[in-house]
Amino acid sequence: MKLLIVEDETKIGDYLRQGLTEAGFVVNLARTGLDGHHLAVTEPYDLIILDVMLPDMDGWRILKSLREMGSKVPVLFLTARDSVDERVTGLELGADDYLVKPFAFAELLARVRTLLRRGTAPATETTLKVADLELDLMRRRVTRAGHRILLTVKEFALLELLVRRQGEVLPRSLIASQVWDMNFDSDTNVIDVAIRRVRAKIDDGFEPKLIHTIRGMGYMLDAPDKD
Repeated sequence: MKLLIVEDETKIGDYLRQGLTEAGFVVNLARTGLDGHHLAVTEPYDLIILDVMLPDMDGWRILKSLREMGSKVPVLFLTARDSVDERVTGLELGADDYLVKPFAFAELLARVRTLLRRGTAPATETTLKVADLELDLMRRRVTRAGHRILLTVKEFALLELLVRRQGEVLPRSLIASQVWDMNFDSDTNVIDVAIRRVRAKIDDGFEPKLIHTIRGMGYMLDAPDKD
């Protein structure tokens, strides 16, 4: 599942991104309100973690704008202020939960998972399928033809990205930014190694083969059309 963090405090933002990535989520981080708003209206997210006090556009305005556009994406507010009035304001604007800084990461993670389980956003998917491959996004479980396949956190995130973009050729640079949150280094083979490992787990011993290498371009997951 894909999350957006909008947080201008560098340490908190990096801490959240690392922790949620290690928990198995695909995470984007915006450090200003305007950047966060732009991502929120142009990219699909399953949940947004939104700081209240942000440079150039505060969290209230971002949430108000999203709800006025009809977005039902779950929003978890983060704030250093612990006043009842502020919490009420956030909830009245359409926030789904409220967490006061400083907070324990375990509590934030539990609240994130609870919001996702509620299914606040009707468009949120909990299962992805391609041919006989199935990803259970809530339980982070993969099966193919009924057989359980064990993946690491990064392998699951990689496979989820490929499945969500089924039929698209994904360049290594996009995979690096989405799964590893890094700029692609042509001297590293981390992506190719990860692809080989995932391919061995979900394609070896199964038909049809789902992961394809497009020479000079990148990788694609797709299944042949049934005649």
